[in-house]
Amino acid sequence: MSSFTPYTMPTGAIISPMTIVAAVLSFCFPVSAEEHGVAVTKNFMMPARDGVRLATDIYVPAKDEDALPGPYPTIVVRTPYNKDGLDEFARGYAQRGYAVATQDIRGRYQSEGEFYIYINEGQDGYDAVEWAAKQPWCNGKIGTWGRSYSAATQNALAVERPPHLKTMFILVGTSNYVEDGAGRGGAFALLHNMAYCLGLARAGKEANQDPVVAKALGNAFDQLPQWLWAHPWKRQSPLRWAPSYQRWYRDWREHATYDDYWRQNGYNFEEYHDQYPEIPIYYVGGWFDLFKRGTLKNFAGLTQKNPQTRLLVGPWTHGVGGTFAGNVDFGDDAKISMSDLAVRWFDQHLKGIDTGILTEPRVKYFVMGGGSVTRNEPSRLQSGGQWKSSDEWPPSGHAEFRFYLHGDGSLRNEMAVAPAKSAPPTRFQFDPKNPVPTIGGNIDSGGHLVPAGPQNQVPPENYFASHGTLPLSARHDVLTFETRTLDQDIEIAGPVSVHLWVSSEATDTDFTAKLIDVYPSSSDYPGGYAMNLEDGILRMRFRDSREQQQLMEPGTVYEATIDLWATANRFQQGHRIRLDISSSNFPMYDVNPNTGEPVGRHTHTVSTINTVYHDSQRPSYLALPVRDGNGPAP
Repeated sequence: MSSFTPYTMPTGAIISPMTIVAAVLSFCFPVSAEEHGVAVTKNFMMPARDGVRLATDIYVPAKDEDALPGPYPTIVVRTPYNKDGLDEFARGYAQRGYAVATQDIRGRYQSEGEFYIYINEGQDGYDAVEWAAKQPWCNGKIGTWGRSYSAATQNALAVERPPHLKTMFILVGTSNYVEDGAGRGGAFALLHNMAYCLGLARAGKEANQDPVVAKALGNAFDQLPQWLWAHPWKRQSPLRWAPSYQRWYRDWREHATYDDYWRQNGYNFEEYHDQYPEIPIYYVGGWFDLFKRGTLKNFAGLTQKNPQTRLLVGPWTHGVGGTFAGNVDFGDDAKISMSDLAVRWFDQHLKGIDTGILTEPRVKYFVMGGGSVTRNEPSRLQSGGQWKSSDEWPPSGHAEFRFYLHGDGSLRNEMAVAPAKSAPPTRFQFDPKNPVPTIGGNIDSGGHLVPAGPQNQVPPENYFASHGTLPLSARHDVLTFETRTLDQDIEIAGPVSVHLWVSSEATDTDFTAKLIDVYPSSSDYPGGYAMNLEDGILRMRFRDSREQQQLMEPGTVYEATIDLWATANRFQQGHRIRLDISSSNFPMYDVNPNTGEPVGRHTHTVSTINTVYHDSQRPSYLALPVRDGNGPAP
């Protein structure tokens, strides 16, 4: 393909990942501040333990621009996205009587050293917290705040147990990058990692020091659609002008299995939960967030260490707190001010003010659905929804219901009872040169090219990843299984999984699954609206273990489980529950060549026939956490 027209989000111009993150960070500042002025010290070079100096801005309360005597409770934020973008955030807290230290992480912007993603954040973060604790403006009570990468910096330093760390406020953070960042189910998160790495590199030191390098990286970012199609890269790489960034990108590709590389602090937190201090932590995530799995895993793993730990999950993508995600609006009730929430949390735990936050339920989650099949003025589906609460995750009061796949395309909560030989399997051809295009999902970086969040499962016009605009269900390589029209509401909340019996003519292939809420036809949506809720993927060489690769025997039937993480949704009366099965989701994940060659280093691709079985001996099914008393009739 020689030219591409980028898909542009309905809001307008294409925005880089760096700009998006900086904008969100700037937005998250406290409201209703006290009447303090602010004194600022810029670019204090804090020495890390190895002598590398990390640029730090310090904000303290002031009167007439003169710093007021402390000490103050202190908030530390460490970021790769330029601490200057945190100025409004820091000033807001300083006006409320906090000291704030914002820091460029190692190798980024004003800090010294070489940037290598995540692995230095534990020790550097420990050093930053303990350095702040020794300053005259700090009273020894320190909290941390941040989202995405800055969430990782918090988790990493918590593993190191700095003595003065008292609490953390963590938005959209991972627990294990091998499964919710670098990839999923053994497949590589191609779009996110390519866009993210290029976005970081073009704001990195190589680019800042050489305008030619900056232009080359900028051009590569603009050519991202072509680079996605060209993957895997051989000698020609769009990162070759930024060697330090190319090194960690290649390291991620070369470590296909779950090995000690992925067990390092910085990449992995769930294996270090026993090392965290017993402090209260507030976790915030979104149903369509890239790091949703990590948010839920971290809360579940750490809630027993401190009963004051809290979890909030809303109907959001990587940017949390709003009323809509993707092309769906969830109503005004979905909106939550993250700045107000964080202020209440820090006032409670760093100032000792009773803000009432500890009397609230430990878990709040948003159940999507309940709206109408109409558009609002910004042309978004009106899904609606409501907040619910629990003292645990997954919430109690739900039971697993199995919806079995049948050869006629139905999805029913009873298993096929006919003899195995009379229930033939369903086959489809998977051609890696014509992958199923990504439409919606847990997308962050690259969201300017690919529709993110909840979307109608119809490719938009001028979409580089699609050859047309027919619904995905019209493709020969997408198997669609649907319930009958529901005669009652079915509410789910908790983990979702798909259990398949499969075979292939190839020695390695992928199987994908996507859970969809099918809205009925309306004047606004004559063809109905197929809203994706969650999807997953499994690379079959990792069907038994992420630590060991084992190729398939062509024609042999295997049992495979695809983890769809979790969601909360009300399938309304008149809707249908749909499950799509296929073997690709491009460019969200790299495409399996079907050759069985080393991951990321294949020389060619081959088309193959993949098979899904659904008989009484090999029953494939979708497992949903249905609210008690809300189960479907057979």
